[in-house]
Amino acid sequence: MKKVAVIILNWNGKSFLKKYLPKLIEYTPYDDADLYVADNASTDDSVDFLKQNFPTVKLIEFKKNYGFAEGYNLAIAKVDTEYVVLLNSDVQVTPDWLQAPIDYMDKNPRVAACQPKILQINNRNFFEFAGAGGGYIDILGYPFCRGRILSDIEYDDGQYNDVRQVFWASGACLIMRRDDFQDYGGLEASFFAHQEEIDLCWRLNARGRLVMVVPQSVVYHVGGGTLSAENPHKTYLNFRNNLCMLYKNVPMLSLWWVWIIRFFLDYLAAIIMLLQGKKKDAAAAIKGRLAAYSMCCSLKEKRKENMHKYITKRIPVIFKGSILFSYYVLGKNKFSQLLFSKS
Repeated sequence: MKKVAVIILNWNGKSFLKKYLPKLIEYTPYDDADLYVADNASTDDSVDFLKQNFPTVKLIEFKKNYGFAEGYNLAIAKVDTEYVVLLNSDVQVTPDWLQAPIDYMDKNPRVAACQPKILQINNRNFFEFAGAGGGYIDILGYPFCRGRILSDIEYDDGQYNDVRQVFWASGACLIMRRDDFQDYGGLEASFFAHQEEIDLCWRLNARGRLVMVVPQSVVYHVGGGTLSAENPHKTYLNFRNNLCMLYKNVPMLSLWWVWIIRFFLDYLAAIIMLLQGKKKDAAAAIKGRLAAYSMCCSLKEKRKENMHKYITKRIPVIFKGSILFSYYVLGKNKFSQLLFSKS
């Protein structure tokens, strides 16, 4: 049995597979890892392309598009390895990319998940939006990263090259113990896509496990391969899923005031989008908020389970301030400027 299953979830991503699979095959040790592509009912000829050109890559075919979250849940259920890697199709790996994270997790059994350093593929001296040097979240539920505060992305000059505990590891390249993935509930299928890895990492943190970034491993990410940053559907999913994630994971004493503040901030964000001429995004943000209310009803049992299994009410890698206030009022646009980064 191989130690690692590297799984790419594909949906109409033939161009990415053609471009990045060869390096993945070259730089992934065959003796230790199996490579899988789980296809979410692609309508391009991704499957035929794989069969003809990459016969050593194992193929999992789904009859419909299950989305990112459930697609990975189903794919991981089909493998039997100690570790699984959730790898986006638009990621280019580098030599020995698996060695440092797996070695670190082997030596630290409390670590349930980790990620490499993630840089931009077209501007390789800069961090990439989705994960950068490890993910964090503030008390209002806004995600940010070491190397990326809101839309400001830092130049990588080695300032974040230390192995460090983080709040969330990016779904662009998420390395997990398979048993932990299964035991902690996997990805939230109802999210479909976006922020499901943050939700899973929240459970890990709350139940006493660790999430780490191991920047000795480096990968390059295109980003927005399926949905671009300007896509209104992405806006909808991010607003909806973020609120649902807060509902699932924030203790009741904090949840009520977080939701009240987020009500005003989310509508303010929609007004700003409208003033910027992004009418569809503004509508998507409001639609996402409204959808979250009804969706939370179906998440009540999961919230109860999460609250029951909390080991710690104070997760040290949650930023105790507001990232919006720090950025817009205090002018802090680098992770190193945040006080808790020194703790």
